[in-house]
Amino acid sequence: MQTLTQRKTADAFLSPAPEVRLAKAFGTPFQNVIATARTCYSSKGIVDDAGISMEKWGGLAQSIYTAGHHTTFQHAHFQFALSNISRQFIWSFLHSHPFYNSEQVSQRYVAVKPDTFAVPPMNAEAKAIYTGAFELQQADYSSLIELLTPATADAYFARFPYRARYKDKYAKDIVKKAQEIARYVLPVATFAYMYHTISGITLLRYARMAEQFDTPAETRIVVQKMVDALLEHDPNYALILQEPIPLEETPEYKILQEYAETFSSSVKSEFLREFDASLGERVSKLADYSMHGEETLANAVREIFGAARASLSDKDAIALVMNPAHNTILGESLVLTTHAKLSRAMAHPHYTFRKKLSHAADSQDQRHRMTPGSRPILHRHLSETPDYITPEILRYAPAAEKLYRTSMERSWETFAKLKRRGVSDEFAMYVLPNALAVRFTESSDLLNLHHKHAMRLCYNAQEEIWRASVDEAQQVRQVHPRIGKYLLPPCTLREMAGTRPICPEGDRFCGEKVWRLDIDEYERVI
Repeated sequence: MQTLTQRKTADAFLSPAPEVRLAKAFGTPFQNVIATARTCYSSKGIVDDAGISMEKWGGLAQSIYTAGHHTTFQHAHFQFALSNISRQFIWSFLHSHPFYNSEQVSQRYVAVKPDTFAVPPMNAEAKAIYTGAFELQQADYSSLIELLTPATADAYFARFPYRARYKDKYAKDIVKKAQEIARYVLPVATFAYMYHTISGITLLRYARMAEQFDTPAETRIVVQKMVDALLEHDPNYALILQEPIPLEETPEYKILQEYAETFSSSVKSEFLREFDASLGERVSKLADYSMHGEETLANAVREIFGAARASLSDKDAIALVMNPAHNTILGESLVLTTHAKLSRAMAHPHYTFRKKLSHAADSQDQRHRMTPGSRPILHRHLSETPDYITPEILRYAPAAEKLYRTSMERSWETFAKLKRRGVSDEFAMYVLPNALAVRFTESSDLLNLHHKHAMRLCYNAQEEIWRASVDEAQQVRQVHPRIGKYLLPPCTLREMAGTRPICPEGDRFCGEKVWRLDIDEYERVI
């Protein structure tokens, strides 16, 4: 096993180092931990940070941390400005849990510049193969934007026919739509920059979990810089800061070693076939749900109002909570459902889906933090055979589709070449494209699924997630028709609530009067 010093040496990436800056923070965060803890038992009112002596009370902080009383560490938040971090690292670590907020540069709307990707440690021969592949991926990206523009323009003006008279005015919008699809050929190593805000306890968990699949090297580098920035701001956190659990001591690593034969390549291939077969024609397949979800929801509504079943039927109770004509806060842009007594009844029915999305789409899907997924150890799903998602618009652009498939095949050939030259799965994966297929299971209660669908059934949502949401809403409607008919995009909810304007997007109006359509009539190309 490598020592920590050896690990840090091995971690040295060949690309520009990640930049980590503590942009905003509580003034005295660790003293605030103690002040909040003491306030719980104070007979004199609120205990102020300023009156905290670390010499006197430092032991209390250590004691409550060790005992697992961690809410006191949740008050202080830290906002980091992060640059030169890969999309793979963001997907694998920063956005793999619910306790954060990020605002990152969007590949949908911001063109990706050349030479902005992570280059992990590898020898000169492997590096030449790796960087050469990126140059070709960047060239494919630029060519695809050009090749997709005509088909994108056709789809755009089919949706906005009156705009066809002013084509020059909307040329940039069309290019951005083409760029959104072209980004699928870019590698998951592509750099991003973001604001990332977390609480003190989440940062402590980062420090403890920095060595885990799929990006332990990049994670160690970034998290160590975050910890260094924390300690510079408030050295008192050193009292409780724990060392990372070594990768070799994580349950996932030990299980992979112990069950190596069980997880053979042939078994992995069979898993992929089984998973895909289970989806049928769906992007997202309903795998499980609350059998009595409608009755449970109706009972919860009756409990809120103290109503007997004889006076309020299941159908009417469900309508009271889910029909925006009755529950008008469903038409609000400010999401108030978790704060309203009536809407909280929606927390009880649950739904579970098996999903297959591209790495790019899943990177957006996982931002819905209250619909958690069990995402894979990614290299356990990989083979040297191309395994990717193809966006719908490519069906209408044969030259672009041909280039797209060529680019995919070339990316997987490069992945195989790197593996043959001794590059680890961890580092070889960085060359794979955003189109890489990710398979996982995702669950949600109705309250949060409703919010997600209100966002992702909008025609402005990323196309893959939109298709997955259509699949989900249709299937919920089949098993729970009195619930499913209210899983709708924001415009339809607002129209039912009598909220104006019906579309909340203003100049970003998608071009379709979706509130007049049944979900089975939804169609999109871009």
